[in-house]
Amino acid sequence: MVRELSEVTKRHGARPVLRGVDLGVDSGAAVGILGANGSGKSTLLRILAGISRPSGGTVTGRPRIGYVPDRFPARQRMSARAYLRHLGWIGGLSTVEATARADGWLERFALVGGPDTPLRDLSKGNAQKVGLAQALLCEPELLVLDEPWSGLDPDARTVLAEVIGEASAAGTAVVFTDHRPEVVHALATRSHRLADGRLEPLEAEVATCRIVLRDGESVDWAAQPGVQAVRPGRQDVALVVTVEARESLLLKAIQLGCAVLSVDSR
Repeated sequence: MVRELSEVTKRHGARPVLRGVDLGVDSGAAVGILGANGSGKSTLLRILAGISRPSGGTVTGRPRIGYVPDRFPARQRMSARAYLRHLGWIGGLSTVEATARADGWLERFALVGGPDTPLRDLSKGNAQKVGLAQALLCEPELLVLDEPWSGLDPDARTVLAEVIGEASAAGTAVVFTDHRPEVVHALATRSHRLADGRLEPLEAEVATCRIVLRDGESVDWAAQPGVQAVRPGRQDVALVVTVEARESLLLKAIQLGCAVLSVDSR
């Protein structure tokens, strides 16, 4: 277990925000949390990321964490590249490595204006791209994303979905929040709803596993029976499938000429 919350509570004055929340996150899991504005999602993620302390309960696990808050503070004179390079250095990277990683992520998210643009001159969506880059810079073991699609353009939203899939397939634990059920269902291997301070499964949990494939004939995997999520990577595709459908899907993949890179139980 990468990180685990047990009976976590949080109060703001006399007002309860979280009431006895239990949440365990394993390596490679993608946990989606659905909730309305003001439901306590941000509070929960700050506790999960170690930014805030709970009023009660326990938090265990000490993973390397990448965190994107719901509002990325971008009112700084520093350029996007300089900001990320500084954070990389704090995280133990050399200047050369930090710069290379920063430029790589900013290029992938297509930062408008380029890496030398001052943070204070960025739009909300482009500031969010820098926020995502800083969370990914030091290759976290736990990636915590609070409403990460906020302000992003359509292309960047697609890239973010790919990144979440790639991170999960590589063994990184990912926890993200959103207010749209379709997004949570599409990207999460486990889905929860936060309401009235309590975290409950969004739907009955079904035993699943992850299959990572490469090459082979083109097929619409999302339309195949038993496939719950499809996460395309740069050179492979990760499928989250029900255990019941695992064997038939593996047989289909082999018949299509796909290389089966891994099959992991969830």
